[in-house]
Amino acid sequence: MCLAASSLSLNARAQDERAYTDGPVTEVDYLRVEYGHFEEYIDWLNSTWKPTMEATKKAGLIIDYKVFQATPKTPDQPNIYLWITYQNMAALDKGVELEAVAKKVIGSTEVQNKARVGRNEYRKVLGTELIRELILK
Repeated sequence: MCLAASSLSLNARAQDERAYTDGPVTEVDYLRVEYGHFEEYIDWLNSTWKPTMEATKKAGLIIDYKVFQATPKTPDQPNIYLWITYQNMAALDKGVELEAVAKKVIGSTEVQNKARVGRNEYRKVLGTELIRELILK
């Protein structure tokens, strides 16, 4: 009887365990670059965004980053996706460290904000979301 009871408790514990573990977290930025400004935006990505991401990666603050181009079905959908992958949700709390890297690569917050305003004339941020990889067991 004890053996049967202990095997039941083992089965119950196994059923309570999740069938996955939490994996890395990716920030996805949805952007719409206006017609005729694609190359200008790609130049900015290569000259500023990529070096910043490389420095952030070297500092151990992110795992990876990617840029995707899409063919949107409608004018209100993104045509560029920027992915930045972090080790976990806690890595998102390193704002001070992330800002320090950006200041080294790009310049002061004031310089960065002026550049953002300039880019907003030909690209629109449609949204941002966080997605987490689930690693199946």
